[in-house]
Amino acid sequence: MRKSDGRKKGSSKRIRSRFRELFTSTASLLGLITFLVLVIIMLVIFISEQETNSKINTLFDAFWYTLVTITTVGYGDITPDSVPGRIAAMVLLIAGVALFGALSGKFASFLFDRQQKRDKGLLNMAKMKNHFLICGWKPNFERILAGILNANPEVPNEKIVILNSAGQGEIDRIKSDSRFKGINYLHGDFTDEDTLLKAQIKTAERALILADLSENYSALENDSRAVLAVITMKNLNPRIYCVAEIADSKFEKHLSLARCDEIILSSDYEQNLLVQASSGKGMSHILRELIAGDADAGIVIESIPQEFVGKPYRDYRISLRTRDVLIGLLENTGNFYQRRKEALAEAQKNPDMEKIVANLKKVKTLQSNLPHFTPEDDYIVPGNSKAIFIHGNNADKTE
Repeated sequence: MRKSDGRKKGSSKRIRSRFRELFTSTASLLGLITFLVLVIIMLVIFISEQETNSKINTLFDAFWYTLVTITTVGYGDITPDSVPGRIAAMVLLIAGVALFGALSGKFASFLFDRQQKRDKGLLNMAKMKNHFLICGWKPNFERILAGILNANPEVPNEKIVILNSAGQGEIDRIKSDSRFKGINYLHGDFTDEDTLLKAQIKTAERALILADLSENYSALENDSRAVLAVITMKNLNPRIYCVAEIADSKFEKHLSLARCDEIILSSDYEQNLLVQASSGKGMSHILRELIAGDADAGIVIESIPQEFVGKPYRDYRISLRTRDVLIGLLENTGNFYQRRKEALAEAQKNPDMEKIVANLKKVKTLQSNLPHFTPEDDYIVPGNSKAIFIHGNNADKTE
């Protein structure tokens, strides 16, 4: 009995709370008053017209007249005859104009506010799947973004989400560029879990984390934020492919432990390029030509026909009829989370416990998108591998 009484008291408290909310909300209160006024007017029309007006005999007739009058449609099939009825009709007409004016204004205000929030990146992303997150901002961001679009022609603009805290002027400049039409923008901190959830991180396919210069972060802070972002992303979505840019190589180990798929050591690359250029052998020109993203020349990654998987590398190399130069294989491509699961399942199939342990150690050292240059001819082409070519200037492929 006591439990039953307690439930009844809890239920009555909830009901009272709901009523209190109803009457304390201005919009709810105005809506309730409007509804009651319409009901009273409908009753006045019904009572004053039912005896003298042959077209208003039921409450439904009065309701129909009230509805078409307040919506300012006014078909004219029903008109009041009595003075009280006509006064009520006048009130309805005035109320209808005022009501629909207020509603249309409210709706227009809602749309404008929503567009403003979208432009400022304050709206949650719509339900997206297999999209590409670009986190952070740096000078010449438009050039970087254009390069990303050029390198990923299979990704439509609508599948790209920019996430950063850059100034509104920078974002407006991107939005005004026709090349970036359709690209989504979300304002916020890409290390924050709530912000990442707004960006639909759980269903994202890839994430590129740039050294963020939208705020006055030091190089150390930027690298720390990159590590934190990868940890958060991988916890929310283990399948996401993460690429992170850092300045200090000492953070590389932390990113590896966080299961970052690719690590860009920008300062090391710059130093290595300067060192190679110092030899005076034109190495900087070669590297620039290979990675500049020129459609006529550079490094190209292509799929390997299934018939050559599990066969010697020589078989695939000899089968090629192209001027492009095959320089090796890119192994463990695709969804690395899935690759590790497959490798783990395969490693446990062996009945020999020592071999199982050895296989599990190999699985632990698996690396995503691992390049294997100029393998031996008898090297077996593993599954989930692609071929690495150097595509020459104006080198047309032939059958």
